[in-house]
Amino acid sequence: MKTLARRSIDWITIIALVLMLMVLTAMAALAQQRTFYDNAGRNVGSASTDSNGSTTLRDNMGRTTGRTATDSQGNTTFYDASGRVTGRAAPNGGR
Repeated sequence: MKTLARRSIDWITIIALVLMLMVLTAMAALAQQRTFYDNAGRNVGSASTDSNGSTTLRDNMGRTTGRTATDSQGNTTFYDASGRVTGRAAPNGGR
């Protein structure tokens, strides 16, 4: 009886680990990194988007130059490097 109970626990543990790995993989897939280049092929900046949809913009030296965050209604708020709000945009012009 002990052997059967131990095998059940092992399978439950394995299934839980597989499900956790699937969730973590899906979240990592949402995060993106982009690098921007000029016509001469020089790095001019980058943008990284996290799993929440917030994007951080950086210059070619890696310094943060801005951020965007989109809320659940699709409204995007733009921030400068100091975190001050510089603008807002709503989907379809807010209609």
